[in-house]
Amino acid sequence: MNETVRALRTIRGQWAALLLAIETPPADHWPPRQLAHTMREGDDEQLVEDRAPLVLREHPAPLNLAALDAGRAVERLIFDLADTLAAAVQRTEPGDPRAWECADPSAPDSHRAAGSRRHGLHWACVWVEGRVLDEDTAPERELDGALAPPSFEVLPLYLLHEARRTARIAEARVLRALGLDRRETPLPEPCPWCEGELTLHSAPAGPPSVTCSGGRTCTAPVPLDSRERARVWEWDDLPELIAALGVDIGPVAA
Repeated sequence: MNETVRALRTIRGQWAALLLAIETPPADHWPPRQLAHTMREGDDEQLVEDRAPLVLREHPAPLNLAALDAGRAVERLIFDLADTLAAAVQRTEPGDPRAWECADPSAPDSHRAAGSRRHGLHWACVWVEGRVLDEDTAPERELDGALAPPSFEVLPLYLLHEARRTARIAEARVLRALGLDRRETPLPEPCPWCEGELTLHSAPAGPPSVTCSGGRTCTAPVPLDSRERARVWEWDDLPELIAALGVDIGPVAA
């Protein structure tokens, strides 16, 4: 997949989690954020995905300033990128729903003042992805059979590079704010089965896992890694490890 498109889709996929993080006090790295959320039951505050559009709101007292700063920075990066691309290649007719409307602070009403930014970051990422993939860059046939000029021109190479650079920076900010970037974090608790050192592994491309340094001497009911040096709790095994460590993450779904 195009690297820019992959980054934009990662931002979209994690945006609801970032909005939730702004409204949640900073948490320890353990248990992993996404696992703790899925194991809780009956928590209506988790349903950020139900909000439409998924927009960054003003928070008089945000509970996680780091997440709020990341959200603001990512919005600024993607919105400014969309403004730049629209100015260079957009040739839409007035009223075309595919158009990106730049913000106009002097407009008489708030909708026009905000432009397409009022639809939120999710829409901005979708719009930028369309430009990167050269959507709607071919002549369009009118009802009378005549060919109309395309709504967008093909992005020049320098703007493709700018889109890639910006999307990767924004993606890194989102993943870092959520603790989903590539990292290895020693856990303070020893392995319940052998007292070995536990390490949490996280990466953008997949769910987290935990390894125990005890290796073959560890009796934990999980397999060894490919080098047979560490026991590995993959995603499906982590609830058992959490229970064994006696970590309280609230009511757990049956």
